[in-house]
Amino acid sequence: DPRLPGNANLQSANPASAIRIVLDGAETMTTKRAPNTGSMPPYAKWPDQDVADVVTYIRNAWGNAAPAATADEVAKLRK
Repeated sequence: DPRLPGNANLQSANPASAIRIVLDGAETMTTKRAPNTGSMPPYAKWPDQDVADVVTYIRNAWGNAAPAATADEVAKLRK
């Protein structure tokens, strides 16, 4: 499973990676040493503000600290 505390994608100045993961979902890579079949479904049907709120929360929870994501950023990446 991807670790959320200290995750570089979550703490970058640009929230694009985190927004894309929420919009498109994600699959965890499986290897012999880490046989993990975890996945996250896409949430592309959520309104832009809801996606921005969730991304902002995960970027600032568990000791992370990053700028807020905005509904405008989500809308731009959705296109």
